[in-house]
This record gives sequence, C-alpha cells and structure tokens, in this order.
Amino acid sequence: MKTRRSLLAALLALACAAAILLLPLPAQWRDVTRIVNVAAIARPDTVVFDYVSTPANWPVWHRSSLAVAGAVDHSLLPGEQVTETFLVAGRRGTVVWTVVERERPVAWTIEGTIDGRQAGTVRYTLTPMRMGTLFEREFVYTAPNLFFALTNRLLLRQRIEAESAEAVSRLRATLEGQLAAPL
Repeated sequence: MKTRRSLLAALLALACAAAILLLPLPAQWRDVTRIVNVAAIARPDTVVFDYVSTPANWPVWHRSSLAVAGAVDHSLLPGEQVTETFLVAGRRGTVVWTVVERERPVAWTIEGTIDGRQAGTVRYTLTPMRMGTLFEREFVYTAPNLFFALTNRLLLRQRIEAESAEAVSRLRATLEGQLAAPL
C-alpha cells in the first residue's frame, strides 16, 4: 500500500512538473532569441534584395528551406504569403510566412506562423557599399513555454545559429557566382 502511494505521489509530481514546463509563459517572461548574420556581397543592393525576397530562391542558398509553395516567383509585397517546408535544428515542419515590411532595396520583413501560432520574424536589412551590399539577416523567435526555452538554450540555439551563418555564407557565394545556381 505504501509503495502504491509513493508511486502515485511520484507520478503526480512528474505530471505537475510536465505541466509547468509546457504551460504558456506570460509575455513578460518569454525568452526571446535574436540571431544576426552579416555578409558583404559584391552585388548591387537591388539585385540582392530581389533575390532574397523571392522565395523560389530560398532552397538554393538556405539548406533549412526544403521547399516553398504559393507566391514564390517574385519579390513578395506586403500582405503576400508563402508556405515553406523547413528542416531547422533537426526539426521538420511547415511555416506560413507573411510579408509585413518591404522597402526596396533597404529592408524586407516576414513573420511566420506554425499551426496558427507565432513562430518568428526574419528581417533583411541591406546597406549599399562602394563594392556591393552589406546584407544583414536577423531571425527573432520567442519561447512559448519553459520546456522550449530550456531546450533552446541547451540545444537548439547553437544549431540554428550555425545553420543561419551557413545560409548567409551560401547566399554570398551564390550571388557572387561561386556556386552554380541560377539567379
């Protein structure tokens, strides 16, 4: 009888801990991650802008982007959406991106949702330079619960940072003609 109560108490404690880890965090407690990658690209800002804001090009330079569907064949305008199948930090999924800012050739921002919940924001900022464009990619996402926040800090963030750095490096190589990829 005592063993049964001990087991029941342990299961109850485990269930409570799981519930705490999975409960949505209040907005003021949410853990926000900001990943920024920058590259100098020897191409005009208009060329870089049009390329990165055209979703059909994403799988060429960003390995996490497996496929895109919807409005993919042009530089997207505010309000337009695209659906992307991704593999990020070992997690496969589908995100719907909506363009929320477009100031050609200076800035372009998209917000993503996965299953109706906010998944993150990607912002491209372009600055003309004498020999090309300074390209900045910023990815911001928020942990919806304590479990995600802990997993992000221990495992995910490093992988996402590495994948983002590789993507911006591949973008530069692609646009400068160092990778065999059509513009």
